[in-house]
Amino acid sequence: MKLREEVRWLGEQYRASQQRICGLMQIAVSSYRYRSTRSDVALRGQLVELARKKPRWGYRRLHILLTASGERVNHKRVFRVYREAGLAVRRKARKRLVREGSPQPTLTAANQEWAVDFAHDALANGRAIRVLTVEDEYTRESLALPVDTSFASRRVTRELEKILAERTKPLAIRCDNGPEFTSRHFLAWCIEKQIALVHIQPGKPQQNGYVESFTGKLRDECLNVNWFENLWDARRKIAAWQKEYNEERPHSALGYQTPAAFARQLPLASSGSALRATPDEATHLSQVANVV
Repeated sequence: MKLREEVRWLGEQYRASQQRICGLMQIAVSSYRYRSTRSDVALRGQLVELARKKPRWGYRRLHILLTASGERVNHKRVFRVYREAGLAVRRKARKRLVREGSPQPTLTAANQEWAVDFAHDALANGRAIRVLTVEDEYTRESLALPVDTSFASRRVTRELEKILAERTKPLAIRCDNGPEFTSRHFLAWCIEKQIALVHIQPGKPQQNGYVESFTGKLRDECLNVNWFENLWDARRKIAAWQKEYNEERPHSALGYQTPAAFARQLPLASSGSALRATPDEATHLSQVANVV
């Protein structure tokens, strides 16, 4: 396409013949004059319709939906039509700092380590709400997304208890240094449940990268595209997105499987040695245990 434009520009500027210009540009005249007869109108219409339903999905996930519906089309053709239709998802460029973080353990099974964090938003009346995100770092499943106007440490442990009633307890929980995760109650609860608590270094959210990535998807695909009339409406819409994330949304880190499908393929988690906390965290936990 670029060579054709250059040949056309040279012809307009110097009024030379196509044969002469194509010879100088080392391009066959037949190639310059060729016009494709195939039509992408039907594919373009399908992509536009899918993009309206999933406005924050890229061309790879839309290609998977097309394949699942029985459409046989090359992913490179999907990408070309996707770009020509102006459907590319625009993302804000982030300023990234190179920092040396503590290495995360290599996970080999579900329930070895959970990651927890908070996301924030507001209702239509301006009232702030918080969303507690709990994710299994191996299967990438969203284990809980409770929504409320505030979360004390006791509320956090109650939500974790609900997950433990249906799922094997994790060997470790990774979190930041917020007051909900550093309170005596939360530390004592982890000791009682024999769950290692891994606090990331202050000011280094990349050490909890899995849940930070999940929170970004939650904001990009749910919080930023929905208008919450009230707290009940926020809980309903966020719960619907959580189900879609676990059961419908292909995850690139899982070979474009859904987290639920990936988890179903795993054998039952074997009991292994718990992930160790750092020496400072172990000392802190033992001091809290003595106080409690």
